[in-house]
Amino acid sequence: MHRLGVVTCQILELEFVHLLAHDPDVTGTWVFGDEFSEELIRNLENDSRKPVHRVAYAAEFEPDETEGLAVLMRVMEVGLHSNIPHLRSAVKSAVKELAPFVDAVLLGYGLCGNALKNSSELFADISVPVSLPMESEADPVDDCVGLIIGGRENYYGEQCRCAGTMFMNAGFSRHWKKILSSDLPPKLIHQKDKIMDRLMRNYKRSLLLPTTVLGEEDLRRNTTEFSARYGLKTESRPGTLTLLENAWAAAKRNSRGEKFYAPTN
Repeated sequence: MHRLGVVTCQILELEFVHLLAHDPDVTGTWVFGDEFSEELIRNLENDSRKPVHRVAYAAEFEPDETEGLAVLMRVMEVGLHSNIPHLRSAVKSAVKELAPFVDAVLLGYGLCGNALKNSSELFADISVPVSLPMESEADPVDDCVGLIIGGRENYYGEQCRCAGTMFMNAGFSRHWKKILSSDLPPKLIHQKDKIMDRLMRNYKRSLLLPTTVLGEEDLRRNTTEFSARYGLKTESRPGTLTLLENAWAAAKRNSRGEKFYAPTN
């Protein structure tokens, strides 16, 4: 049996449910049970016939020694990107907690404002391979939007078409209220509406990125209030899970010791 650790943001909870539920190699999933993992656990229990276990500590990860892939996951709070040093520290801490119990770790993150740039240095003291979703062998994806839109070229192209674009992947559509609040210092929360109105005045559209985990109809339903609140037109372009699926496959190879695949910048 091989053991894979995953540290991911709530933004990608549905995407990881899809990977775990549909991968025949996965024999069971152990998830740190807290408020940030509730949605992933609930959806995984509904979508998968494989065992789902809640754990409080990494040491409770004790899969049977059989063939297949056992997965240990920690879901991190959405909005950590608003404090880059905190995001960097929190992800490093989570990886250190999982590493002694797994053969490799996959991060469900991109560079996220360069919080995870130079990841090979950040995780230099980790004894197992730690990998990010990559656009190429040397280029990690920018963030969760770049991951689902299919890479930097598509991301930049849509920004050129309309600089004032809010990109709506599945996770952003489900957590946008919390994400917007997390971008503000606590002392300014009471002025949130006024501040957000000012910040959003130059945005013109909400761009939906439907995939197999959440289609256009559900994305529209989730973002109707957001678009109406800020006067945004709604457009759509297909999203993709290809880069995440590639990252998953590479992490599985890492767990089997077949290839060390990690960001180099």
